[in-house]
Amino acid sequence: MPLPARFAPPCRLTELTYPEAEALRALLPVVLLPMGSVEAHGPHLPLGTDSYLSESLAERVQQHLFSAQIPSVIAPTISYALTHFASEFAGTVSLASDAATAQLRGILTALGQAGFARVCLVNSHLEPSHITGIRSLVAELCAAHGPVVAFPDQTERRWARTLSAEYKSGSCHAGSYETSLLLVARPELCRREVAQELPANPSDFLAHVRAGATTFRQAGGPNAYFGQPAAASVAEGEAILTLLTTMVLTTIAETWQLPIQAS
Repeated sequence: MPLPARFAPPCRLTELTYPEAEALRALLPVVLLPMGSVEAHGPHLPLGTDSYLSESLAERVQQHLFSAQIPSVIAPTISYALTHFASEFAGTVSLASDAATAQLRGILTALGQAGFARVCLVNSHLEPSHITGIRSLVAELCAAHGPVVAFPDQTERRWARTLSAEYKSGSCHAGSYETSLLLVARPELCRREVAQELPANPSDFLAHVRAGATTFRQAGGPNAYFGQPAAASVAEGEAILTLLTTMVLTTIAETWQLPIQAS
């Protein structure tokens, strides 16, 4: 039986009435939970870049799920996160590690109590400690309750190796990778004239982190970006978004044994 038209994309939890939410809940939907941050992304991208990228990815995934007759709903974005590396830059709002974990735990617990047993985290904030915290919490919850949470992790090797050369270089914060994705997600928020004037910054962020850096400046990013913002394009953004969509769909299919054609 086809899914009801009222659950066609974009289907957002906050836009449903409670009778509609009750009807959707009965279909055992996948809850797509976007995760982002409020942090500096160079002088050319907005502080909410990670949140916008996660929302864009969730919307693209939902389109594929609906085509596969898999019910889903997009939950409100978690926009605050642990983002200590950018804390030197104005506008960055960073939670302590325990606060960030408690926030995510509370939301996942509340979604479960509300009757939503399948939650997929759609995350675009890649700070190492943030990723570590998510992995640990997801493993804990799934060990205790079964596969209630899925975490498509673009830092996982099988996915990371499919992404752009800049991403694999370790120098992609607010570079061509994220700038290209934002040109697809929210082009009106990208300061393109600024991006075009920015010189490439090849400093290896991840190598500096392994060496002990704790801020972007220490890691060689004095203007809160790494990589090549000027090289960004809509074409690159679409190509990366397609790869990330495959990642999320594959993880959903594997976690809950759902019949989804991921690519």
